[in-house]
Amino acid sequence: MSTAILEKLMTRRRSVRQRGVTLLELLTVISIIAILASVALPTYRRYLIRSQRSEAKIALLQLQTAQEKFYMQNNTFTDDVATASPDGLGLSGTTETGKYTVSVDLAGDGQTYTATAAPRAGGGQTDDDDCESFTINQRGTHGVSGPKGAQACWR
Repeated sequence: MSTAILEKLMTRRRSVRQRGVTLLELLTVISIIAILASVALPTYRRYLIRSQRSEAKIALLQLQTAQEKFYMQNNTFTDDVATASPDGLGLSGTTETGKYTVSVDLAGDGQTYTATAAPRAGGGQTDDDDCESFTINQRGTHGVSGPKGAQACWR
């Protein structure tokens, strides 16, 4: 081969661009994704916990309505949540998706009660440190255990 042909081939090879991603570029992209995920995931988890509190509030308000109906028929409240009417309220002992357990503490005279929705183990709401357990009584007074208080948690 002549030197002119060799020089032409060498020039052509140099002018061809290599395509692909370098290791440094790949590591940069992975680092950016990791930083975004470390910010987004905890924020999303807090959002889920706050939104799932409504499940406890809805269950307690349904229980309060059922208690009022039971009281109108029997002139007393009941602590039997699960048994069907006329002996109980006919409600589930857990909320719709099972995140909270619902229970009733009845006074000895049957004229006052406190209903509680507590996070169920394995239900996902045990991580909620701000609003742990929700309560409501026969007067409709809302309560909550946790540092936020009833006004913040029941809104």
